[in-house]
Amino acid sequence: MSRRRRSTRQSRNTGFTQRPFGEVRNPLAPTELISADQVETIHHASLRVLRDIGLKVDSVVARGLLAKAGADVDRATNRVRFDPAMAEEMLTGIPSEFTIHARNPAKTVTVGGSSMAFATVSGPSFVSDLDRGRRAGTLEDMRNFVKLSASLNIFHHEGGAGCEPLELPPETRHLDMMLAQTTLCDKGWQPCWLNSAERARDCIEMARIALQTDDEGLRARPGIIGGINTNSPLLLDDSQAEGLIEFARAGQPIHVTPFTLAGAMSPATIGGSLVQQNAEALAGIILGQAACRGAPVFYGHFTSNVDMKTGSPAFGTPEYAQSVLVSGQMARRYGLPIRSSNTTASACVDAQAAYESDMSINACIQGHINVMMHAGGWLEGGLTCSFEKLILDAELLQMQAALLEPIDLSDDALGLEAIAEVGPAGHFFGTAHTLARYETAFYSPILSDWRNYETWRDDGAKTATQRANGIWKQLLNDYEKPPIDPAVEEELEAYAAKRKEEIGAAP
Repeated sequence: MSRRRRSTRQSRNTGFTQRPFGEVRNPLAPTELISADQVETIHHASLRVLRDIGLKVDSVVARGLLAKAGADVDRATNRVRFDPAMAEEMLTGIPSEFTIHARNPAKTVTVGGSSMAFATVSGPSFVSDLDRGRRAGTLEDMRNFVKLSASLNIFHHEGGAGCEPLELPPETRHLDMMLAQTTLCDKGWQPCWLNSAERARDCIEMARIALQTDDEGLRARPGIIGGINTNSPLLLDDSQAEGLIEFARAGQPIHVTPFTLAGAMSPATIGGSLVQQNAEALAGIILGQAACRGAPVFYGHFTSNVDMKTGSPAFGTPEYAQSVLVSGQMARRYGLPIRSSNTTASACVDAQAAYESDMSINACIQGHINVMMHAGGWLEGGLTCSFEKLILDAELLQMQAALLEPIDLSDDALGLEAIAEVGPAGHFFGTAHTLARYETAFYSPILSDWRNYETWRDDGAKTATQRANGIWKQLLNDYEKPPIDPAVEEELEAYAAKRKEEIGAAP
């Protein structure tokens, strides 16, 4: 990873410094929570699930592809079972690394290996801030969140347009969301809606327009990341399956992420849930390969647990962190990139939100997660997109990125001359060594306030959440739309308008 922290720049009028946009690479050895033998135990147990139990696959298109690839399809029940040898063979030849080409080439990123990409939250129906509280997401909220995603350099990927604009028709709102992602931000992006072949194709077409390429060019230079969920336990519905098929055929990277919550949608043990997650993920990956061999279909993790007192999902738990680490081991066993998430079940931006997110992020760092979805703004188990939480998460992620930077051990950095100059019982404030470095020597925070108590008190005694509120507002005030060719923007708008008319006219 480059030493970009040394050249941090101050954002215009914001009063805080950001790291320049750049890839984060993880130099640490991945944490291996279980042994290699135990990895094989999970693998072979998953193959038994696929062989003996299988998955129900609702899509006739998907069942046909899987049957052609050698799976056993029970046409009476739509149950699909996978021979272990067939499954093993279908898992070969999948890319272990790929590149996401952004509209701004300077924001192109690599996924796989030691690289880590942080993506903002995707999918909440609600939005919250300190001023107006929790409310249904609107078009304005969604557009503002995309603007903030564009403004914060630590986020490599526009992860899903934040909240859903619920005042818009559900049949067409994905077009408004993707229009915002492609015009208000110049990073790579992930569509929130990938639950039908038709919507997947809308995403692919808008990416083609945004990048000014054709289908073959987009296949050669992907510009989007997709994701689908299995309907745990052991169900792949037609919309998810066909969205996956469309992305695989278009050559766009897509992760297969089971929705395994231990005690509810999977066994009430992390071991059992990981077996089920692995089986469901492999089934989806195999489907992607059946649609197009060599397509960049990769491993998705979302295993957590429920609160056994209430049945509510719990996130950022020790069990969640364990499942992240083991899932990283499973993905490496298959030679695939992996996505996971920054999560919390907290209903507001408080200490719980911070420590659960910190647990999640640390597990992702230790587990060498390549794509951290929901890395900024996730609240309330993913139901809410929070503006203040986005700023808190940006701080947490910047700190982790700084941690992963190499330490400078050059002769100049070691400062032996400065140590000799100061000698016993002196100080280093006035040395030439310090004066040459004082502006860029150490991590500079977005959110943290390091002043003494009296100065903090006299300046309003603002909590971190209150400071975050001021920061996102200042970022929106300072937002400048990334350059885009007016003809490209007009073509994107025309495509969205045409598709709205077609969908509205459909019976």
